[in-house]
Amino acid sequence: MADVKKIATRESYGNALAELAPDYPDLVVLDADLAAATKTGIFKKAYPDRHIDCGIAESNMVGIAAGLATTGKIPFVSSFAMFAAGRAFEQVRNSVGYPKLNVKIGATHAGISVGEDGATHQCCEDLALMRTIPGMVVINPSDDVEARAAVKAALDHQGPVYLRFGRLAVPVINDTPDYHFEIGKGVTLREGKDVTLVATGLEVSETLAAAEKLAADGINAKVINIHTIKPLDEELIVAAAKETGKVVTIEEHSVIGGLGSAVCDCLSAKAPTPVLKIGVNDTFGESGPAAELIQKFGLDAEGIYSKVKEFMS
Repeated sequence: MADVKKIATRESYGNALAELAPDYPDLVVLDADLAAATKTGIFKKAYPDRHIDCGIAESNMVGIAAGLATTGKIPFVSSFAMFAAGRAFEQVRNSVGYPKLNVKIGATHAGISVGEDGATHQCCEDLALMRTIPGMVVINPSDDVEARAAVKAALDHQGPVYLRFGRLAVPVINDTPDYHFEIGKGVTLREGKDVTLVATGLEVSETLAAAEKLAADGINAKVINIHTIKPLDEELIVAAAKETGKVVTIEEHSVIGGLGSAVCDCLSAKAPTPVLKIGVNDTFGESGPAAELIQKFGLDAEGIYSKVKEFMS
């Protein structure tokens, strides 16, 4: 995939905010002294009077955003996922979720692809945490096109939204004329009858590559992109499970509480199906080059291919 354009979704986040600002005069952006890393600096340069640097005080930043939301502003809280979802969880829950305020959380540097920053900064628990907050929409886009569309959808949605973005540049796979983003609606990227591969975030492109390898072995895999973890597209998941009889979930997140758990919750209630969860297996990350970590944790195309092959046998 060397010839495929690659863009980090954190870049998409910063660019989308700046591009949407003229049409959304109430849009304001808050950051925790990380504008260069979260890419909200792009917005800050264009609209300095609508950007607030709250310093290294994420919990306070969420409180400020909640206050701004009560005045009719649409605040985007921006920080690393570890801090936006982890450190500030109580404020997100009590100051944003409980009163159902119109605050958006732009969480960058999620998952082990943070790379050399190591386990303390590699948040593989954020989707699980945000799923538990009543009324919170949870979105994990797969590429630049989807990330930009997700920011626009979050702006148009009334209520709290958690958006997960990555540091690692990933292939652009949704650059097609017919691409359409809708909160809560998954996208079938490849048809197949033997097994359903349900992926999210940067794992979508890796899963598509794995499906090609499986096809060479005679395994016809359906590939579904679930960009919205909550609300989950249960109708699509159930229909695919009934069609193929086996489901595999793939995420750059703990296998506990994320996409895999959401899919299992759905299928156990509506269409009991054998499910294999591929993700981070109840362990912390480690420091290293992002691509090497993806490979080491079995989240690259080869790792997915091998695990699905074993599951199918």
